[in-house]
Amino acid sequence: MLNDKRKRKHDLRRILDGIFWLNRTGRQWRNLSKEFPKWELVYYYFRKFKTSGVWEKISSFLVVHDRKIHNKNDEPSLVSIDSQSVKTTQFTSEEVGLDGNKKINGRKRHAIVDTLGNIFCVVVHAANHFDGIKGMEVWDKFTAKIHTVKKVLADAGYKGQFTVHVQKLKYEIDIASRPPTDRGFVPVKKRWVVERTFSWFNFFRRLDKDHEKTVQSSEAMIFIAQIQLLLNRNFKTTT
Repeated sequence: MLNDKRKRKHDLRRILDGIFWLNRTGRQWRNLSKEFPKWELVYYYFRKFKTSGVWEKISSFLVVHDRKIHNKNDEPSLVSIDSQSVKTTQFTSEEVGLDGNKKINGRKRHAIVDTLGNIFCVVVHAANHFDGIKGMEVWDKFTAKIHTVKKVLADAGYKGQFTVHVQKLKYEIDIASRPPTDRGFVPVKKRWVVERTFSWFNFFRRLDKDHEKTVQSSEAMIFIAQIQLLLNRNFKTTT
């Protein structure tokens, strides 16, 4: 996937380590540690792999490997969908809006995960879009690639148009939410894994807010974070 048999002055592994380091520490490209190649070169490969879809392909490969370890089929039959609203920085102007419910001016990370919490699809967009409406776009993108899914778990924000859309396409949907008498975080059976996935982002300072100029770069950083998590979990690397 990465071996294009080119002769390189710099080791591709060191370039990838530089990208992983930046995502983990939250540093700016121009402040990339001197132990890695020049930031311009590292950023060139980040952008190149983003444009060609390499980050998503590597992530998908590692997700399949992780599912095999847990004795699961390559593709899921049950998934969960949810979104996370995050603030943006002052340098970010593309795809930004106000989430009136959570009082956050920024972007949403819309993700579909399997029962292990692995991300199969992520779409970053302005936070002022309603989950149910934007969720239809995310679902269509997901089902265009994954054909084994039968059922999706979602919260009350996906009632209405999203539910009708999913059922029209012959998929099952289960809307679950915490009891109205409970307060704070209440884990909902099976669907709680998507919340755990969002919590994993806390280990990556580049994801504490949306620091990226474009939503494509935001999505790439999420896949890069998942790549690091799965490498550390299943291959015991030190990235």
